[in-house]
Amino acid sequence: MLAKLRARVKSTHIIDDIRQETFSRVLQILRSRGGVRHPERLGALVNAVCTNVFREGCRSRRYEEFPAEGLAMSVGDVVDGLISEEQRRTVRRVLGELPESDRRLLRAIFFDEASREEICADLHVDREYLRVRLHRAKEKFRALFERSENQQPTRPLSSRF
Repeated sequence: MLAKLRARVKSTHIIDDIRQETFSRVLQILRSRGGVRHPERLGALVNAVCTNVFREGCRSRRYEEFPAEGLAMSVGDVVDGLISEEQRRTVRRVLGELPESDRRLLRAIFFDEASREEICADLHVDREYLRVRLHRAKEKFRALFERSENQQPTRPLSSRF
């Protein structure tokens, strides 16, 4: 949830507000009479509630970024931003090198956050074989990513600016 929010919101205060509201709503659901029908899907429930809280905040402009907050960035934030942008480019490049079926599977799981049932139906496989295909795709991605990271020349941090 934290990684998802960091990609969408820059202010740590707003991220904390969204997380607190999300956990408050999830606790209300857990304490309600119906509770959770499928405990194994608790992670998906938390993710869905988080998405809804974020969207509600955006609609009401409660989570709108203010320019003053963006100006108060530290050097560490700038360096982290540069490094994460470099990693995003590497991830995109590595995804482009994967076979189409592996690329679609990884995008569906990690970017589109599709449910396992939807992915199984789309790929015409059962859940057990989906687990195997996901493992293989992640291993291919990991190998390509590590190879890509090792090929890039390492420069001192000061020369990146």
